[in-house]
Amino acid sequence: MKLYELSETYAKVLDLIEAGEELGDTLEAIEEAIELKVENIAKVMKTVEGEAEIIREEEKRLADRRRALEAEVGRLKAYVESNMRAAGIDKVKGRLFTLAFQKNPPSVEVMDESLIPSDYIKTVTSVDKKLILEALKSGHSVSGCSLSQSESLRIR
Repeated sequence: MKLYELSETYAKVLDLIEAGEELGDTLEAIEEAIELKVENIAKVMKTVEGEAEIIREEEKRLADRRRALEAEVGRLKAYVESNMRAAGIDKVKGRLFTLAFQKNPPSVEVMDESLIPSDYIKTVTSVDKKLILEALKSGHSVSGCSLSQSESLRIR
């Protein structure tokens, strides 16, 4: 029987008990079945968590490998660039690839931020939830905010 079916059966039996019928043994059997099913689901969850951890570790390993390969490409590109510049070559046309220097789009270099007019300054504001939490916990009132507490299922 599936967990949701056990829950539905459990609720029906509780209704019968509230109506005055004696179903204690049946209720205990269903309760044990639910407890066994929930425990087995927890076992499956732990197995899946383990697989997810293995995947997370593999992702990290692959990301490290990707970064190493990207760094190698950067080093090779810098090597080719420095040698082409040293030789005074602006363009190399091969059978498969053409390597050439070209102008990049213009970019801004900021030398002193304090001299920039305010029209060109972007201001970003955000709510400091940690500060609000501390204030609410210590009994202070913060307009537009309230303290809430939720629950989550823990498996130990």
